[in-house]
Amino acid sequence: MPHRAHTRSAAEPPMEPATPRPKRVSMWHPTEQPVGTPFASMSRAETANADALGQNQGVSQPAFEFALDDGAEHTYSVGELADAVNGALRSRFGSGVWIRGEIQGYSERGPHAYFRLVEVTDAGKAVLDVSLFANARVRLRPLLQKHGLQLAEGIKVRVFGSLDFYAPSGRLSLKMSGIDPRYTLGEMALQRDDVIRRLVASGMYDANRRRTLTLLPLRIGLITSVGSAAWHDFTKELEQSGHGFEIRAVDVRVQGDTAAAMVTAAINELNGHGDLDVIVIVRGGGPRTELAVFDSESIALAIAAAPCPVFTGLGHEIDRSVADEVAHTAFKTPTACAGALVERAQAFSQRTEGAWTAIAALAGRQIEQASTGLLDTARRIEQRTVAAVERADQRLTDRSHRVNLSSGRALEQASMHMQRSTERVGRRALQFATQELSTLQQIEARVRLLDPVHTLARGWSLTRTADGRVVRSAEELAVGATIITTFASGQASSTVDTLAETPTASQGEPA
Repeated sequence: MPHRAHTRSAAEPPMEPATPRPKRVSMWHPTEQPVGTPFASMSRAETANADALGQNQGVSQPAFEFALDDGAEHTYSVGELADAVNGALRSRFGSGVWIRGEIQGYSERGPHAYFRLVEVTDAGKAVLDVSLFANARVRLRPLLQKHGLQLAEGIKVRVFGSLDFYAPSGRLSLKMSGIDPRYTLGEMALQRDDVIRRLVASGMYDANRRRTLTLLPLRIGLITSVGSAAWHDFTKELEQSGHGFEIRAVDVRVQGDTAAAMVTAAINELNGHGDLDVIVIVRGGGPRTELAVFDSESIALAIAAAPCPVFTGLGHEIDRSVADEVAHTAFKTPTACAGALVERAQAFSQRTEGAWTAIAALAGRQIEQASTGLLDTARRIEQRTVAAVERADQRLTDRSHRVNLSSGRALEQASMHMQRSTERVGRRALQFATQELSTLQQIEARVRLLDPVHTLARGWSLTRTADGRVVRSAEELAVGATIITTFASGQASSTVDTLAETPTASQGEPA
């Protein structure tokens, strides 16, 4: 909640009483009073109106008479009017005024800073230019650093300063000389609490914490400003661990107007990869106003929707952002974030080594037990084998005696059988040879009948082309071709003059 009561420090200007002032101030027309001097007199109606507005309580107010002295109103030059306005502002607001609003258009020009204080209501938009000159900026810097604040686009502030009407441009502005840091912190806390309430109501507040982190998270999606100190601290910690971490980095801005949108887009991009074990968002330290980037609801929703756990290491020892609240695990610094991943990898490695040691010990015991059992089995097999061999040897001896007794008779019978078989084989071999010789003579006669020499001897001839191909049909020849005719005795070479088809039964010849 924003702080309504404040304790003034030496660096702060005196605070204005908390009595609310109306947003609009009635203006009076000037009479013929000397330029640059406060107007002391007011009409009764104007006095009553000022009292009703709370503007005539202990504060010197400019009074404007509507009565005419001589029938003609005093005419101001532009410069005189500007002096009159500044005089009226000094008279009305004294040493200064407290104003609250949202910073827009923040810019730095050399040692000075300029921005607009903006308030948007149902009635419309109100804007006031603010100048923070170098001397005031130097004086306020320790106060801002003490509270971890930095003036930036979009933050809400309560500032103190003097109003000034700048004649060359005709614009009213505030020369800032003080700030209430607790108001800004309170507004930031309110916005942060509103975001958290909406996340809790939608069930997204602890969605990412329900994600299960793998035992060995080696594939990391890293979101940070690549090349920054946070980047180097994080990657150095992982590299020195000796584990095989794989980093897929997305370069983003972690402060400024576009930071929230870039971080949200980076988370959504990595959410599209299904092969990551963890997403890590890191940045270095900085003022609280820069950390407010990570109070963005869009970043929180992207983290809640991530399919894998999200770690944060945003560089603040005390403050926690909304991103820290919805993340699976939040760490104070990028180094601590990397250290947690390294510790998890080391713990997995140690558990794995322990498991392998236990497996090796169990295997050794089982091998030893199996070896003992195998020796026992071998001894039993040896004993049984010896007994079986002895029994077989005894049976072999017995059978040898029986063979010796019957072998004489068996050999004599076999010799007689062999002699009879030899005689039968001799007779059959002669018969078989005679039959085969007759068959060969018949085959030889047939072969001689098929010999082309015998065919040529009966009056036939053999015709070939000049390249040696056998001519079987007149269709294979052409007029003028040379052919060679072989007879039973000798050859003749001739040239084809004409070609004619041989009549067939289909052309009228008897079949």
